[in-house]
Amino acid sequence: MSTKHITDVLFVVQARVNSTRVPRKMIRPFASTSLIDVCLRKIKKSKIPQEQFILSANEIHLKRLAEHHGLNVFDRSVKSANEEKDLKSLYEWYDQFPQYKYVVLINACNLFLTVETINNFIDTYLNSPNDGLFAVTNKKNYFWNSNGDLITPWPEGYELMNTKAVTPTYEGAHCLYASRLDLIGEGSFMGKAPFKKDNPEIFIIDEFESLDIDYEWQFDLYTSYWKKLNG
Repeated sequence: MSTKHITDVLFVVQARVNSTRVPRKMIRPFASTSLIDVCLRKIKKSKIPQEQFILSANEIHLKRLAEHHGLNVFDRSVKSANEEKDLKSLYEWYDQFPQYKYVVLINACNLFLTVETINNFIDTYLNSPNDGLFAVTNKKNYFWNSNGDLITPWPEGYELMNTKAVTPTYEGAHCLYASRLDLIGEGSFMGKAPFKKDNPEIFIIDEFESLDIDYEWQFDLYTSYWKKLNG
């Protein structure tokens, strides 16, 4: 039984041009398009009601692209575009839309994130009793903490390392997030500390869809693969 209704959800893509590791990556041309253009096309193809969507942006290049697609723009401040710690400054739209109770954030940097996954994430959140939902990828590997202690349970009956038998660990995909808007006002996001099971709930996606562009070599490599996939 659904616990939320889609009309109570604000959908946001937050973007900026002044990225530090890959300058202007949102609007840099590749394969006759751009990262932000690919993302906005997915938004229009998804089940997201367009009147409930905003592109939060400060730079005119991004705003014009959203307007070209007929999508709403939230005038993001310079402080928000450069803020990395304060939630209320980073997500300054959190109290500007009192008609909504929840928010779903989509990261425009994940080039290979599919419309189907976006829709499945939305459906899962709408039917979830939890305040937060966070996309993760399934990792079957061995991990150590900062003290050098193995934190992955060794698979029973194995003497040698075998990643096929190891218990899964989950890594943040950093491409899809959902939360109550009022949690942002309280200085939390997707849940309140201490974080425990289902606070936030995890949503498993394919690792390929989580590929982000943080470095120049990734921009070049993923551009090449995008061209291959799309002719």
